[in-house]
Amino acid sequence: MREDDKNPPPPLPTIDAALVRRLVAAQFPRWADLPVRPVAVGGWDNRTFHLGDEMTVRLPSAAGYVPQVEKEQRWLPVLAPGLPLEVPTPLAIGEPGEGYPFPWSVRRWIDGETARLDRIAEPTAFATTLAGFLAALQRIEPAGGPAAGGHSCFRGASLTTYDGETRRAIARLGDRVPGDLVTRIWETALAATWSGPPVWFHGDVAWANLLVRDGRLVAVIDFGCCGTGDPACDLAIAWTLLSGASRAAFRATLDVDDGTWARGRGWVLWKGLITLDNPDPVRAAEARHMLDQVLTEYAESVRQ
Repeated sequence: MREDDKNPPPPLPTIDAALVRRLVAAQFPRWADLPVRPVAVGGWDNRTFHLGDEMTVRLPSAAGYVPQVEKEQRWLPVLAPGLPLEVPTPLAIGEPGEGYPFPWSVRRWIDGETARLDRIAEPTAFATTLAGFLAALQRIEPAGGPAAGGHSCFRGASLTTYDGETRRAIARLGDRVPGDLVTRIWETALAATWSGPPVWFHGDVAWANLLVRDGRLVAVIDFGCCGTGDPACDLAIAWTLLSGASRAAFRATLDVDDGTWARGRGWVLWKGLITLDNPDPVRAAEARHMLDQVLTEYAESVRQ
C-alpha cells in the first residue's frame, strides 16, 4: 500500500450556496450581504454560483483543478484585450477556509445563455464568429504562457497522451463501434503530428462554454484548460455542435490544414469512445452523437 493510500486527503465539504456564503463573509465582508445561488449550468470541474447580480464565485471540485484558478487569474487579463468577444473578468481570489481546502475565485458575471442549437439564430454566422475568436486567440503572443500539460488536462499536447486509453476503449466497446474504422481514424490523427510553434488554445470549446444573446455568440467562458501548444483541441466543436455548412465555414475561416483537422477529429473520437458507456443517459447520448458525426464526416472526406 502506498503511503498516500494510508493517509487519504479528508473529504471535501459539500460545495453549496451555504459554503459560498461563509467563505465570502469571512474573506470579502463587503459582499457578505449579497445573495448566493447556483448558476443554471454550474460545470463539473468547478462549481459556480451567482454572487448578487453582477458576480460569480467559482470553486474547484477536486485538487486536480486547483492550478486553473491561479492560471485564469494571471492570464485572462492578458488575453482579454486581444479577443473580439467577452471573456471572464477576475475580480478577486479567495483562500482555503470554512473546511474548503482550495483557492477559489470571484469573477464578473457575463449575461447570456449557453449555446444550444435551438438558441443559435444562424449557425453559419455563429461558426464564423467562433472561428474568428479562436484565430484572434492564436495570434496573441504565446511567450511565457503555460505550456500544455496536466493543468490543461493535456489539451494542446500530443494525442499520444491518450493513445492507450483510446485503444482500450475501442477493445472494450467491441461491436458497438466499427473497430477497424475508428482505429484507422485514430491512427491518422496520431500520424498528423504538430510541428508548428505553440499558440494559445482555449482547451474546452464546448456549447456550455459559449454564450449567446439574441441568438448571436457574445462570450467565451471557462479558460481553465487554456494554455499554449497545439490548437487542434479547439476544433472539437466542429463535430460536437456544428455540421454541414456551419462546419465548413468554421474550418474555412480558421484556414485549418488537413493534419490539424485530423487531430481535431482525433480529440472528439477519444472523448466519444471513453464516454459512450457513461451511466448518465444524456452524456452517453452526447458521446454517440460525437462518434456518429466523426464517422460521417470522415467518410465524406475520404470520398472527396
